[in-house]
Amino acid sequence: MSRYFTRDLRPYVPGEQPEDLSRFVKLNTNENPYPPSEKALAYAREHCRALNLYSDLSARELRAALAAEVGLEPENVLLSNGSDELLYFAFLAFCSAQRGAVFPDISYGFYPVFARLCGIPYREVPLRSDLSIAPEDYFDRHELVVLANPNAPTGLLLGPEDIRSILERNRDSVVLIDEAYIDFGGLSCAGLVREYDNLLVARTFSKSRSMAGARLGYAYGSAALIGDLETVRYSVNPYNVNSYTLALGLGAVLDGDYTRARCRDIQETRGYTIQMLERRGFAVLPSAANFIFARHPDIPGAALYAALKARGVLVRHFDKPRITDYNRITIGTRAQMDALLAAVDEIVRTER
Repeated sequence: MSRYFTRDLRPYVPGEQPEDLSRFVKLNTNENPYPPSEKALAYAREHCRALNLYSDLSARELRAALAAEVGLEPENVLLSNGSDELLYFAFLAFCSAQRGAVFPDISYGFYPVFARLCGIPYREVPLRSDLSIAPEDYFDRHELVVLANPNAPTGLLLGPEDIRSILERNRDSVVLIDEAYIDFGGLSCAGLVREYDNLLVARTFSKSRSMAGARLGYAYGSAALIGDLETVRYSVNPYNVNSYTLALGLGAVLDGDYTRARCRDIQETRGYTIQMLERRGFAVLPSAANFIFARHPDIPGAALYAALKARGVLVRHFDKPRITDYNRITIGTRAQMDALLAAVDEIVRTER
């Protein structure tokens, strides 16, 4: 019976997670190279709820802190077990067999997975020839609109006015903006929640707050949209965020200076890496994320990926026709990026 259900599913394929991390410079899954804030860790140790008790269902203190960051109220915030869970909740809450979803053909790989898992129709809209998103392609869709901003794996960004135009032209539909990488160079559209009751903004602690292993996501939206998602949460897993993660998350919000400083470090290293790769002949898309999307004119993407892996550097390659020449490279520390560049130089010498 289970085989009947799963035979048509094509699950999400995560980036490689090698057992022996000491063998690799790991630049393939967009993890933050810096640890969480020491203040956040100390706060979690002191304030974590007793683990023999269930976690706090309301998590009001953390929700209030997140709401205050963007001038909203706690009822405008939902917490989730990573932002992937809230994306899944959104597909469950705002789609049906009659009302599907639409998203770019090159974007986060979980979007079509969730659509298929939920049994809903979906449409993938081709990116422009330069791999950017055309806002007008998402006007008057009458279905759930899902856009990663910055987009993944390209790193390209839509501005707030682009988002506003999409919201204006989809007043009868939910527009979900996935802002997993917004802290590395973009301007969040969370403030637009006050103007648009059809806007849902997905955020995560995995990237800018260095908490990928803690699994904490959150959403901003109108009280009505958040209420719908809470109904799904209570129907699936009401205790979806554990007590330690809740305390660590609040500690991270309270130490915002640390997050901003690490984001600046990553932005500076990103600029350095782009400059060094371009000097070596690479074409690199302008990125507002903690990764870059790059291709070499003479080395196919898959070949470069394999050659880097053989030299102990992991990047991410996507075997899709329009982007097969590219590799997505996470921005690590300066030392990690210098290791990447040294490996690239060796590969280029070998190719010659």
